[in-house]
Amino acid sequence: MMKHTFYFLILFTVLQSCQGLSQQQQDYSDAMTLDSSQYNTLHTTYKETALFHRRFKHQDVDSLVQSHRERGTLSVEEVGKSAENRSIYKLQYGKGDKVVMLWSQMHGDEPTATMALFDLFNFLESKDDGFDEVRTLLQDKLTLHFIPMLNPDGAERYARRNAQYIDLNRDARKGQTVEGGLLRKLGQSIKPSYGFNLHDQNIYYNVPGTKNPVTISLLAPAYNEGREVNEVRKGAMQIIVGINNLLQQYIPDAVAKYDDTYSPRGFGDNFQSWGASTVLIESGGLKGDPEKQEIRKLNFAIILNALIEIAQDSYRKYDAKGYDEIPFNASQMHDVVIRNIEIGTADIPLKTDIALRRGEITVGNDYFVRGRIEDIGDLEDSYGYDDVDAEGLRFIQGKTYEKTFESVEQLDRKQIWDLLRQGYIAVRVQSNKGPERLHDLPIVAFTQQSFIATPQITISGTSNFFVGNGETLRYAVVNGYLIDLNEEPPTGIYKNRVN
Repeated sequence: MMKHTFYFLILFTVLQSCQGLSQQQQDYSDAMTLDSSQYNTLHTTYKETALFHRRFKHQDVDSLVQSHRERGTLSVEEVGKSAENRSIYKLQYGKGDKVVMLWSQMHGDEPTATMALFDLFNFLESKDDGFDEVRTLLQDKLTLHFIPMLNPDGAERYARRNAQYIDLNRDARKGQTVEGGLLRKLGQSIKPSYGFNLHDQNIYYNVPGTKNPVTISLLAPAYNEGREVNEVRKGAMQIIVGINNLLQQYIPDAVAKYDDTYSPRGFGDNFQSWGASTVLIESGGLKGDPEKQEIRKLNFAIILNALIEIAQDSYRKYDAKGYDEIPFNASQMHDVVIRNIEIGTADIPLKTDIALRRGEITVGNDYFVRGRIEDIGDLEDSYGYDDVDAEGLRFIQGKTYEKTFESVEQLDRKQIWDLLRQGYIAVRVQSNKGPERLHDLPIVAFTQQSFIATPQITISGTSNFFVGNGETLRYAVVNGYLIDLNEEPPTGIYKNRVN
């Protein structure tokens, strides 16, 4: 009899557990969800039009913050000043028990999520668009604390570090800077249960074994040296699984994980150890999106989606093991890879691969690039945003056009196209309108000072040359940009400067 009773108790316990699990699954199945088309509609509607490029300044953000203060839906507080006395703001929304803290642009040259946060603010302030249920959910269940620009001095320079040349994301342990100390103080006083650490990573990461650039990188930072998984970090992993599920609808095979080595100086690691399930979102690269406006939309969608799931606890339905299935970043991308190009001499032939990279130089709210030879050799395991096989083709030095033009404005694209096809890589101009001499033409322009087109392919050397077979020019390389001479060069992508 006791034996039968024992088995009955076991069966009863199992049935109770199954019933509880079934009820839990039912609760999750009833959770509010949005699909990618709805997120697209919301972003189109609420995208902040005052922010349309990466190099916006503190004054642009300050002006927007004051507008949001006047609307009154989000409470606005100046929580401190930067080293150069620029205001740092915190915006707050909601009255719920679950406290979430989101901070962006602790690195001044990482602004993608900042744009997305202002898109989100516009959404939170609106009504009567069919999504009021979402706002009510967030307002009732969450208390959201946003710091849209932690490093305004770095943003002013479009530089990673603050005005004192300190990397704020290496100042969590000691809080030596005013900005790092402020974020540390806010984290310890607000005591969030969830944190979002919002960054940009360089555009040269790829998904391992593929030519796909990593568009979004995610991380549940470690909270100790052993990279153990407690309930707090597990929660971050589950949130990331939900984020990745949405991202796969937008950018399949373009998501990876950031390095999870424990950093005792890093804010994500410290927030995790302070008890906040913390998610790092890194905005990477996407071909054809140099100003990261598409990636901005992705940030808007995944942040809003994560907040909806946190509000409902529906992120808990995800198996944290799905986090481990996301690959870590590889670092094998270049702007251009040209394969099997002959760069040797008649005496010493050499057919090999070359990689080009373009560095950005900030000028006010704009920038220009300087292309260089990044690598030479066997690049079978490397990839380019532009990637071509030059089998049967060789390096050809470009020429300088004999005529001097008054300015780059005197040149039209058809004329440039004809010059390129004739082997002219550069033109001389007397002057250029505007003090910064920026232009968007696919040709090298220089003043009376001398210019020499790339004479040979060398590491860190210039990248202004042609690729052809001696009779026909197939490609032009202008300042690190690859131009297919069989196609009209696109407009709006070249960021050059008169030398």
